[in-house]
Amino acid sequence: MSELAQPEAHRRPSAKRQSTLTADKGWMQRFGLVWSDLQEGAKLYRLVWTLACSDIKLRYRGSLIGPFWLTLSTAIQIGAMAFLYADLFNTDIHTYIPFLAVSLVLWGYLSSLTSDGCTCFSAYDTLIKGTRMPFIVHVVRSVIRNTIILLHNVVVIVAVFVLMGKPLTFYSLAAIPGFLLWLIDGVAISFLLGTICARFRDIPQIVAAIMQVAFFMTPIMWQATTLRGHPGTESVVLYNPFVYILDVVRNPLLNEPLSALFVMKALVISGVLVLVSLVSFARFRGRISFWV
Repeated sequence: MSELAQPEAHRRPSAKRQSTLTADKGWMQRFGLVWSDLQEGAKLYRLVWTLACSDIKLRYRGSLIGPFWLTLSTAIQIGAMAFLYADLFNTDIHTYIPFLAVSLVLWGYLSSLTSDGCTCFSAYDTLIKGTRMPFIVHVVRSVIRNTIILLHNVVVIVAVFVLMGKPLTFYSLAAIPGFLLWLIDGVAISFLLGTICARFRDIPQIVAAIMQVAFFMTPIMWQATTLRGHPGTESVVLYNPFVYILDVVRNPLLNEPLSALFVMKALVISGVLVLVSLVSFARFRGRISFWV
């Protein structure tokens, strides 16, 4: 009888302890949670790969050639633009077509990383609210998905190089460290934009407009040498961060020299991006589930 009369709190003390909430202890705790998120996400690499491949299959379900439609559309775009712009810029067609092919494919990858990064959290709101999963899973899922699509589009670059007789040398392998830097940048920009866009849903449209302007302000359809002798417009290249990020991969593929200054500036830009994204994600990590 005495056991039945005991309060429920005495019979189940563990249940009471589990419901205890702890207050935010500051930045050390926030960065600790971010580090824990990264560690847990690293253990789920197979899940991330499966989700990324599933995204591509769902996007092109029922399509005859799947993601190679992007490859075909890129090839048509290059073929339609190459001869016109080569004549406008008075450039040798054998030099311009490889430059245009590499530039369009690489810029498409950077643009996709940025646009998909805006929705890397909000697009999976049901999964975030219903499943306990590290946030980095959704970020890396977006990066891997776009990287797989990039590998499909690399076929265009290879075909153009073969047709134009432009060889790839050992120096072209210098693009690999630059591409690894891009992967880090892709994760960082996805964390940053994904967090901001989860709160403010107008940001993706603003980012899309900025990327469209940056496309015309960056040497993609035109070469940087075109601005020589025009001091007023050379600043377009000098103060454009996309130029340095793009050239660390593009120049080695085109067998063009890459200055140490460009590499240093690309590293500084990436370092600032990683730092800002880390701080913003650590600060608002606990609110993302409520924002999406």
